[in-house]
Amino acid sequence: MNLLSNEELTARLRQVGERRYHDKHPYHVRMHEGKLSQEQVRAWVANRFYYQKNIPVKDAIILSKLPTREERRRWIQRIVDHDGTTGNEGGIEAWIRLGEAVGIPREEMLDERHVLPAVRFAVDAYVNFCRNRPWLEAVASSLTELFAPGLISQRMAVFEQLYPWIQPDGLEYFRARLHQAPRDADHGLELVLRECENRRDQDRCIAALQFKCEVLWSLLDALSLAYPDTEKSR
Repeated sequence: MNLLSNEELTARLRQVGERRYHDKHPYHVRMHEGKLSQEQVRAWVANRFYYQKNIPVKDAIILSKLPTREERRRWIQRIVDHDGTTGNEGGIEAWIRLGEAVGIPREEMLDERHVLPAVRFAVDAYVNFCRNRPWLEAVASSLTELFAPGLISQRMAVFEQLYPWIQPDGLEYFRARLHQAPRDADHGLELVLRECENRRDQDRCIAALQFKCEVLWSLLDALSLAYPDTEKSR
């Protein structure tokens, strides 16, 4: 098969999100319609935290594989964004505060008592994918960031308008991601477009992004089974 142009490859990657991104999952749709119960929202926050805390882990793995100092200098900002620095606690702390804003005590977030086995399995599989696959495929798997900015803006509005019981200061994570996610997506896409040398590389990058979408979808499958809709859901 012929090598795809940059425009064609970008379009193929975006098509993955159009078909497979987790905003289309029924659990997520209900969340954005304001129909989840407080218990269901808390379950989403607590389980998503296991994914959030592993983002800098997978990024550290990718960082260790990147072939140039220039790219490592750019990629390391992702780790700083989530792990934080002195005076700027970062995304993991912001997600813990989101947990507190929906009524989950800090210690319950940190000890992971609410994390479902299937969620843990799926997230660990993603980290292992980044550990075991070539760095270019690991980078491609991060391109779900292409689909995130619009969803983040929508989610903030939904939480503010349809879930007024959530303390507004807990939404800081999403505010930060409004500028972080586009920057990360641009860098990841730049690497994929530049470093794919043949159609096999391109197809593997598309498959890597599909895998990442399936990981995120699996998290919501697990939540749907453990926290099904009830008459009290709204």
